[in-house]
Amino acid sequence: MNCIVVDIGNTSTAVGLARDGAISGVCHLHGGLKDKRAIAHVVRGLCGRVPVHGSALCSVVPSANAVWQAQLRRLLGRPPLVVSHRVQLGVQVTYPRPSSIGADRLANASAAVARYGAPAIVADFGTAVTFDVILPRQGYIGGVIAPGLPLMTDYLYEKTALLPHIRLVGGLGPIGRSTAEAMRIGAKVGYRGMVREIVIHLMRGLKLKKAALCATGGYAKWALHGLDMSFTIDPDLTLFGISRIFELNQGGGR
Repeated sequence: MNCIVVDIGNTSTAVGLARDGAISGVCHLHGGLKDKRAIAHVVRGLCGRVPVHGSALCSVVPSANAVWQAQLRRLLGRPPLVVSHRVQLGVQVTYPRPSSIGADRLANASAAVARYGAPAIVADFGTAVTFDVILPRQGYIGGVIAPGLPLMTDYLYEKTALLPHIRLVGGLGPIGRSTAEAMRIGAKVGYRGMVREIVIHLMRGLKLKKAALCATGGYAKWALHGLDMSFTIDPDLTLFGISRIFELNQGGGR
């Protein structure tokens, strides 16, 4: 069953075509999350490839939901399935307040179980970095939230008089030979240390001897490069989770 999958985040929105469990044609809309023309252009472009049977929407930006829901309904002739704890996820949720879990984290949990099994720890590197834990019996039990790489570097730029705004790209030397290089080393090496300590904390606290470690999000590859932990980087994990939830709910949304 083919469907349009949408992941609305704080920094950008990812839109793709789900077809037989594979995600293709992924487009990222940076800003303009409520731009009707941009939404229509992307959706029509994806629909031109194959017959589409519906759509599914995952959002952590409530103010953008109404525009996307209305546009998807207008363009596809039916309302989108909206990911939440109230729909079939393919994974049990034993978190005390499931209504407070971000829809993207639920999609990640659904995808991780399908692709990697349980126990699993999913790290999603976006504006914030989230770590979510799925266990064989309890399913999704909760996780950890920490500042994302953009928040770290943007804060330094905004709150200091002389530090520049840096791009999180490229390799690193042993020591910074410029202010920007020094900041990149601090961000990358420091972030690897934070990731390592959070994973160790979760493994020890939950008495896990092993767990599948998977990562997604725009900064995953850069942040994890050189880390001595066996993370599988899965760029389309969230969109795949959204498509799986669509399938489990038989293209619902009514």
